Amino acid sequence: MTRTPPVPHSASASTSTTTRRVALGLATLALALTALPAATLPVQAAPDPLARYHHQRLDWKSCVLGPDDATGKELEQAGAQCTDVRVPLDYGNPDGRTVTVAISRIRATDTAHRVGPLLLNGGGPGGQTLGDPPWVRAAMKDVAARYDVVGVDPRFVGRSTPLDCHWPTGSAFRGAGVDRAGFDRMAAFARDLAQRCRRHAGDVLPYVNTRNTARDLDVIRAALGERRISYLGYSYGSYLGEVYTTLFPGRVERVVLDGVIDPDRYGPRLLRGSEKANRHALEDWASWAAARHASYGLGRTGGAVLATVDHVQAAAARTPLRLGTYRVDEHVVPLIVFNGLSQDNDIAYGDFAQAVQDLLRAVQGRNVTPSPWLAEALGFMLTGSDSHYGSVQTAILCGDAAAPRDPEAYWRDVQRARERDELFGPVTNNLNPCAFWDPPRERPTVIRDDLPALLVNATGDPRTTYDGATAVRRMWPSSRLVTLRGADQHAVYGVYGSSCADATVNTYLATGRLPAKDVTCTARPSGTRP
Repeated sequence: MTRTPPVPHSASASTSTTTRRVALGLATLALALTALPAATLPVQAAPDPLARYHHQRLDWKSCVLGPDDATGKELEQAGAQCTDVRVPLDYGNPDGRTVTVAISRIRATDTAHRVGPLLLNGGGPGGQTLGDPPWVRAAMKDVAARYDVVGVDPRFVGRSTPLDCHWPTGSAFRGAGVDRAGFDRMAAFARDLAQRCRRHAGDVLPYVNTRNTARDLDVIRAALGERRISYLGYSYGSYLGEVYTTLFPGRVERVVLDGVIDPDRYGPRLLRGSEKANRHALEDWASWAAARHASYGLGRTGGAVLATVDHVQAAAARTPLRLGTYRVDEHVVPLIVFNGLSQDNDIAYGDFAQAVQDLLRAVQGRNVTPSPWLAEALGFMLTGSDSHYGSVQTAILCGDAAAPRDPEAYWRDVQRARERDELFGPVTNNLNPCAFWDPPRERPTVIRDDLPALLVNATGDPRTTYDGATAVRRMWPSSRLVTLRGADQHAVYGVYGSSCADATVNTYLATGRLPAKDVTCTARPSGTRP
């Protein structure tokens, strides 16, 4: 998946507090038990192979790394502290090499009614979550006082042990182009990215996957001294939550998944099938931009604005567009459009409209300095400044499930998808480095049959499409689904501004009781986006 900027993307045995209590009891009874016949001796618990991780001492400290650390300062202002949790690189060899996972925590203030820790994942995969507790805590309102809100940078992400394949880009995703020559360029591009990862990070790539991230969460749970955790996961974080609750079914308290991924469709090609939702989001944005033609000059009707987008793509296919120091071609324009469509609000719409205006001016041969949102997007896609993000994102996707190896299979899919949607089809069906990756070390997780979780999704979500949420709702009959109807929005709780959705989540977090039935919330009327 492409990056979406953050907004204000049976357990392996572990000794719990209960197990330690049992062990202490056995020690006090040792003399008496030695006199009993062998057949009546109690079965001793097997040694915990992860004991040194589960019982590690955490060194909590300031989250501020330096004078320019805005994230650390925001965390400190909110009362957070940070620490590193040591975990095994390979859970099959816990005595071998280790890595660290960075976490932040804002502690509960209502200790008399404390529920426990709420662990966060903001998506990606590869997205940093360590900085999220302040805004999540604000979304939780009064119930936040009852939780330790814990942000986690997953293994190899953010402040955790790093992974960087030294890519010339922050994203492995591109449009396939308009013809076979363009597709072949993208195949060579993807192969090169895979080779760079093999060269620079090959020793750890087999251990970069969601199952190990879930195992890390359980080490964090134990290191915090907790028997159970609650969990809030957005986008890819919903899949991580599905895996964690499957691997560690007895370790979860309250679970909220927002922007829900259907686990049966998760993998290196998880964007396939999102063309219709993205087209709908593009059309809604086009209507918004048409109503503001005086500001952006993209067209007086939605159809005219869509024609402008097609005109920009066709021009970029003929000759790359010049925007400052960047050259934007047929493979990049669709990604700019794709990245502009994850948030349903005036600020995001305006940023994207300004970006299309910049692209149109470049088509007209004008000297263009890209506007801030577009400059950030181009820097992300066309320089190595965010190489670490794309490296980890791709390593997780490729490490979780195998992708087709034959480029011809992708070419056929692209051609079929192009007939349905000429702009988005060649993006969502294109190949990526997983086609040239080594096979995953583990099989994908078979997700549990049921879980009483709270699911949240907008009907027009262009990233984790609404049918993913309804699929998980059917899979987990004890769950409940909060639907935000009529919004082209990725991530709802605490992000979109729906008092209905936010209150439903907060009531569940406060009481532990799911709604009696599914809840439907209504999007803001057109023209009232904040």
